[in-house]
Amino acid sequence: MMEKIVIDGVEIHISEPDDVPMTWVGQEELVTQVLAAWLVIGDEDLPLYPRLVGKPGVGKTTLAYHAGRNLHLPVYLFQATMDTRPEDLIITPVISDQGKIKYMASAVVSAMIKGGVAIIDEGNRMSEKSWASLAPLMDSRRYVESIVAGIKVKAHPNFRLCTTMNDDASTFELPEYIHSRLQPQIYIDFPERDEELLILKSNLPFADDEILEYVVEFLQTAHEADERYSVRDGINIARYALKRLVESSERLTHADKKRRTAEYLKEAAFMILDTTASEYFVEIVNDEIEFEE
Repeated sequence: MMEKIVIDGVEIHISEPDDVPMTWVGQEELVTQVLAAWLVIGDEDLPLYPRLVGKPGVGKTTLAYHAGRNLHLPVYLFQATMDTRPEDLIITPVISDQGKIKYMASAVVSAMIKGGVAIIDEGNRMSEKSWASLAPLMDSRRYVESIVAGIKVKAHPNFRLCTTMNDDASTFELPEYIHSRLQPQIYIDFPERDEELLILKSNLPFADDEILEYVVEFLQTAHEADERYSVRDGINIARYALKRLVESSERLTHADKKRRTAEYLKEAAFMILDTTASEYFVEIVNDEIEFEE
């Protein structure tokens, strides 16, 4: 049964927090930075609203979710898009089974009411009009107004907020009055080699070390070449190549298995990314085979 609360005589239905298998690996300093932004150090102090910036696939959402769970608070994820409307961020009216209007709190407002953490994912895909509806929430007022329901919702003292933002061209430029509220900026870069390997092992515990080493080598080589390939891409490449290996479960010699692995990694990289990515795997695996021979 969905939880309900009455605010100024209006019944609001609250959404459930997100319970997802996200585990942050490595770079504990970044977790500390997020938690420091959310810290309240006195009666007159307020939490900050950090924005996590980086290329797609570097783990921004995972970092925010992990930090929220570290506070032992319910975490709510809101996926922003170019079509996000102000009412999507606050309260949306829907028609119930009885034909009556039912007011549904968004993930953000549900977190406000429950004293949880709201993560606005890919926030710079939203328009200024949508961000403007949250402006009072991100200063000393700490509330939002719902024109649809005709109420004002105040944030619980435990409420925390952050947004993730992709470092790419397919986004809106934030207006200064919103930009100044989303502080500090925490930049998430590509992980170091050992951290990237740990991330792969955490996400692919069923994978052979050999494949994971190939994928890490690919990612590190790509980072040095200033490619935008991320660890998420590496996970998807490894996962598909592993499925191809299992699907064609024939007995192979060690050298033949290496060649078949190279073939499937190249295929996966081409299908998931592009031709350039597939060529990286050819060089990496072939160099090792030549060295062994």
